[in-house]
Amino acid sequence: QVQLVESGGGLVQPGGSLKLSCTASGRLFRIYFMGWFRQAPGKQREKVAVISTGGSTTYADSVKGRFTISRDNTQNTVYLQMNSLKHEDTALYYCNAAGEGNAYWGQGTQVTVTS
Repeated sequence: QVQLVESGGGLVQPGGSLKLSCTASGRLFRIYFMGWFRQAPGKQREKVAVISTGGSTTYADSVKGRFTISRDNTQNTVYLQMNSLKHEDTALYYCNAAGEGNAYWGQGTQVTVTS
């Protein structure tokens, strides 16, 4: 099993920044990808950004150029730096760890962008 603990969400004004963190523990040797997903009220959960153990990254088109995902393998932690935040970035952000057909989720951290 893998446990994921997120932190760093909160309230921010449009144009502001937040940095999310997610630390993994447990049986991590089969985890190859870590990433962030989000779900806004009334919408489906969507992928935001994913990073592999080798450092390859993918981003949703809506966040490219504004969000940066990074990973510290020594700390089993993945980060999401979010800049130039918009109202539409408001959502519950979930950390995800995946590999060999298994996927694990954190409890979610709320990001609210409001004037």
